Amino acid sequence: MSQEELPAEAGAVEAHRMAEEMEYGARTQGPARWLIPVLAALWSLFQLSLPYFVILNDVTIRAVHLVFAIALVYLSFPAIKKLPLPKPLRFLGEKSRIPWPDYVLAAVAALAAAYFLLDYEGIAARTGRPLPRDIIAGAALLVFLLEAARRALGPALPIVATLFLLYATFAEHMPMLLAFKAVPLDRLVGQLTLSTEGVYGVPLYVSASMVYLFVLLGAMLDRTGGGEYFVKLSISALGRFRGGPAKAAVLASGFTGMVSGSSIANVVTTGTFTIPMMKRSGYPAQKAAAIEVASSVNGQLMPPIMGAAAFIMAEYCNVPYIEVVRAAAIPALLAYVGLLYITHLEACKLGLKGVPREDLPPFWATFRSGIHFLVPLGLLVYLLTVLRLSPEISAFWAIGALAAMVLLHNLWSGLRAGDGAQAALKKTAVELWESLVSGGKNMMGIGVAVAAAGIIVGVVSLGPGQAITEIVYSVAGDNIYAILFMTAVASLLLGMGLPTTANYIVMASLTASVITSLAEKAGFPAPIIAAHLFVFYFGILADDTPPVGLAAYAGAAIAKTDPIRTGIQAFTYDMRTAILPFMFFFNTDLLLIDIHSPLMIAAVAGCGVVGMLAFAALLQGYTLAPNRMHEGLLLLAAALFLLQPLILVRIFEVLQTAPFENKWVWRAAGVACYAAALGLQWPRREKAVAA
Repeated sequence: MSQEELPAEAGAVEAHRMAEEMEYGARTQGPARWLIPVLAALWSLFQLSLPYFVILNDVTIRAVHLVFAIALVYLSFPAIKKLPLPKPLRFLGEKSRIPWPDYVLAAVAALAAAYFLLDYEGIAARTGRPLPRDIIAGAALLVFLLEAARRALGPALPIVATLFLLYATFAEHMPMLLAFKAVPLDRLVGQLTLSTEGVYGVPLYVSASMVYLFVLLGAMLDRTGGGEYFVKLSISALGRFRGGPAKAAVLASGFTGMVSGSSIANVVTTGTFTIPMMKRSGYPAQKAAAIEVASSVNGQLMPPIMGAAAFIMAEYCNVPYIEVVRAAAIPALLAYVGLLYITHLEACKLGLKGVPREDLPPFWATFRSGIHFLVPLGLLVYLLTVLRLSPEISAFWAIGALAAMVLLHNLWSGLRAGDGAQAALKKTAVELWESLVSGGKNMMGIGVAVAAAGIIVGVVSLGPGQAITEIVYSVAGDNIYAILFMTAVASLLLGMGLPTTANYIVMASLTASVITSLAEKAGFPAPIIAAHLFVFYFGILADDTPPVGLAAYAGAAIAKTDPIRTGIQAFTYDMRTAILPFMFFFNTDLLLIDIHSPLMIAAVAGCGVVGMLAFAALLQGYTLAPNRMHEGLLLLAAALFLLQPLILVRIFEVLQTAPFENKWVWRAAGVACYAAALGLQWPRREKAVAA
């Protein structure tokens, strides 16, 4: 092994360790070695039984889901992770074994989470008149849940939830604008823990009914080699082109992102292969890590699965999940096309070339080696889009198809290698067991996050929501641009400490309705899904926002570079994603609202792609050659006219007449501006390449 490969391998090991510790904990010694995997696998089996085999009411499903999640968190994560502790208190920071207090806390927390289910009939009969034991059990659940969220996700979500609890309790003592009638303790606890309006609300229901099966499908693909297959397929397809390893990283992260709701997991899965390749091909370490981070963060935008928040969005917007996928399709396409083009421009500026064909795996052989991974994904898309089955039923059959494909592939490979059917069956059993365990471990953080975010949702529905709306109105007035900017900044700031799903739930609860009502007042009526996707996009971008962007730390560990600079570089690449929410909010054609003709869909997508190419070239200061000022202005005009065709009509009243109100006139002007910029640079292209 060369000296160049050693640091890359060490960095990959460190990134894997970091991801494991952040997302799953690191307790693997003593009883934790078998207890945590068994509980995680049992949880997966319980969730798999729901679509067809076991019929339970919604309350039971939500409560059992939370019981597994909260118990696993207490068993997996230490109370204190980093601070040096005196010897008598070192058990609080125990990372490898489960100390006895955590066994007790896990059992009591699980009992508190199950209380709503255990006495459901009695609680329902005395609605509005809770007993003292109801209040004690509910208050205990809130405390245990906030502590579990702190252990698994960090302090941000518990702090925000606690502030909302205090606000609801002491609202009468707030300044005039913030004041409203305080909520009595019994009503507050009852709303949050003894009903389906708080902890056991819509987010937890969606997590239990839909999200888990998609996370399990992603875990199964990863454990059976699907993630590695997508990386190798992308490298074999794009590696020979200029900047090929970077383009392969973008494509591989897009594939992996379809089945992974975690930016960090995406970075570790694909970055282990792609970052060292990018460095060897000539990309500086910082840019190699930033490209991987930017593409992995955007993975949650990719249909058909997207991130866990997309399923909650469908419930909040009261639309079928496939409508969320349809609305998100073109923006996701533009985000990835833009990043692919950025990697090409970076390669041009650095004078890089592709990897020699002989150093790449052969495409068709690579494609055939993992074709069994494409069958369940194709089935999933067919069930969701053609048969229009529910997400949970579609995911169930995709998981079944993947298990069958893995079994057949292992049998075929084993018989060809002469290992026999018994070895193939054993290998399949191990892979499926690891998938069940991985699914449970992946979900414990999401389960706790959505339950804790439900505290905020429940408090907002008790009265603070109206006060928050009035505060926003007083700050932003009737300026829709101001409220959108405030929402974007708040999502990025909250996202530094919250996972994407919790960030989305909080911001959507606080701002989505305000955004749509303000937009209507300002004369820009926007569908509710546009507001929710706006929040969703900026929640995702927070994963690479310095100084906390965890995905940037994982990428930097693999590349052996500075995480803060990596995060800043990744965010500059993600500027093309950051403008998309502003574009599709005012140009809902990009969300395919009221657009059904295949020809119109293709035209809108094509214009959007050209506009994104123009914007990416503007950001990079390079198209066919370094941009000059007038060429940059042409690129800016092209991006605006193609992504936001009526922007000048909205600004200048004199243009509010035909034919200026025809979007296609402005789109044609945008294409002309981009063509003009290319034409001006064409004579300088060879000189730029030589330089």
